[in-house]
Amino acid sequence: MEPAEQPSGPARPAAFFDLDKTIIARSSTLAFSRPFYAGGLINRRTVLRSVYAQFVYLLGGADHDQMERMREYLSAMCTGWDVETVKAIVADTLHHIVTPMIYEEAVELIDGHHAAGREVVIVSTSGAEVVEPIGAMLGADRVVATRMVVADGKYTGEIAEYAYGPHKATAVRELAVSQNYDLANSYAYSDSITDEPMLAAVGNPFAVNPDKALRRLAQSRDWPVLDFSQPVGLTERSRLREVRRPAVAAGLVAGVAAGAFLLASRRRSRSSVD
Repeated sequence: MEPAEQPSGPARPAAFFDLDKTIIARSSTLAFSRPFYAGGLINRRTVLRSVYAQFVYLLGGADHDQMERMREYLSAMCTGWDVETVKAIVADTLHHIVTPMIYEEAVELIDGHHAAGREVVIVSTSGAEVVEPIGAMLGADRVVATRMVVADGKYTGEIAEYAYGPHKATAVRELAVSQNYDLANSYAYSDSITDEPMLAAVGNPFAVNPDKALRRLAQSRDWPVLDFSQPVGLTERSRLREVRRPAVAAGLVAGVAAGAFLLASRRRSRSSVD
């Protein structure tokens, strides 16, 4: 087998986005509990557990132990599910479920990075069956997501690729090699302390709606903090694209770039003092 051909030319920066509470306001996986119930995949008790998990997640985010418990819970829940049924339910309900959750500020950032010639990559712990359609809807160039083992068209409950914590950073570095990304000049956005490895892997990390631990870390490392609060639907998004000038997105990215410049300036000042 011949080795894959590596891209040529100068390395280019990219923008890496976490999904839950960074681009959308909730957990993308848990948000589909009601459609999965309607489709006969889960029972009412599981729906209520998912609603409670969503509430806890929104209140305080999720640390490593909580994420591990959620992983075990979701793995057990989806064991035996028919893969095509899951894809069909997501496709049928995607706009209804996800549309109200998308942050307008995130959409503007994605558009701005594209306008600047940067590829946009969504890196999410949620399952690929949910993340890939959302990525396509948002115009992302690539998606990194958790992938389950499938046998005879059904989930076995085992995880083939777990896009979580340090695994996200590993995936980002692998993409940097295969796609010729310049990580030193790339951007990354996340809300969770568990994504610290991914944020630290790029030259321009941003904490978005950060949990308490990430906010403290961002302050200690002089990482810019962004607070998103304006969900926008797809219909509204299309309207915004039609009536707003491209300068809006460019202006937002310019603000982000200014934050990155300030971050670099602070680092240089610290270095000179040291």
